[in-house]
Amino acid sequence: MDLRVLNYFLMTAKEGNVTRAAALLHVTQPTLSRQLKGVEQEMGVALFDRSGHSFTLTPAGQLFRQRAQDMVNLMTRTQADLQASEVLMGTVAIGCSELQSMAEVADLMDTFQQCHPQVKFALHSGNTDDIKAGIDRGVIDVGLLIEPIAMDRYDFVRMASKETWGILAHETSKFADYEAIHPGDLVGTPVITVLDKLGHDELTNWSGKYAAEMGNLAQYNLLYNAAMLAQHNRGVVVCLKLNQHFDHLKFIPLVPKLELRSALVWRAQQVHSRAAAAFVEFLREKKGQVK
Repeated sequence: MDLRVLNYFLMTAKEGNVTRAAALLHVTQPTLSRQLKGVEQEMGVALFDRSGHSFTLTPAGQLFRQRAQDMVNLMTRTQADLQASEVLMGTVAIGCSELQSMAEVADLMDTFQQCHPQVKFALHSGNTDDIKAGIDRGVIDVGLLIEPIAMDRYDFVRMASKETWGILAHETSKFADYEAIHPGDLVGTPVITVLDKLGHDELTNWSGKYAAEMGNLAQYNLLYNAAMLAQHNRGVVVCLKLNQHFDHLKFIPLVPKLELRSALVWRAQQVHSRAAAAFVEFLREKKGQVK
């Protein structure tokens, strides 16, 4: 299997129709069908459910699409890195959780680019689990994550600011006049909570005996969609405080105060591209590496 065949698979998965995919790839439909069948034989599983010219991904095909796209992305980045001139250039992939410390990261990126203007940054938004998975697969070079960090797996530098937990509540809700939220206050209220395990565990510990009594309305990985529910007065969102405004919503902190530190993280012993390696070294010099 080569990069060309992976691109054949990805185009067919995207179009869902072998005739359209063949036309876009400038190959004949029988040639494309034969190549796809070869991929399935090599993997030992069916990647598509076929109905005439329509192709729908099987569960195995959905997993293979993710891995195939990772491989194509890595190859594209590798080719660009190998062809780079003496001038430092390339792309550094940064995974970004929704954190206030992203402002610090933005300043670091700006300072680095002033010295290396040919280096570009690709930002990948997601929660802690998404970003860790991207780092482990090698498609994200550096990720902004909430502590604690698995020190046996990652190297990291800490951010200066702290991340504060609270809720977003509608201005007409009973919480609008609260100065703080205490354990037990949210019992009986529909609650929208974070998906990632670290945040869930921290909030469960904070809630104590009341955790089991809180009604879960929904879970989210990025705040915007959860805030839309709260704007329609559909429960309250348990979240981190951000430099972001949502109409008709008020942020109210938790008490006892629940604060966490964040860090820029990369995989220990990772072989980076020139651009990513230079950025990691820059982070060590600016922030001081924690081991």
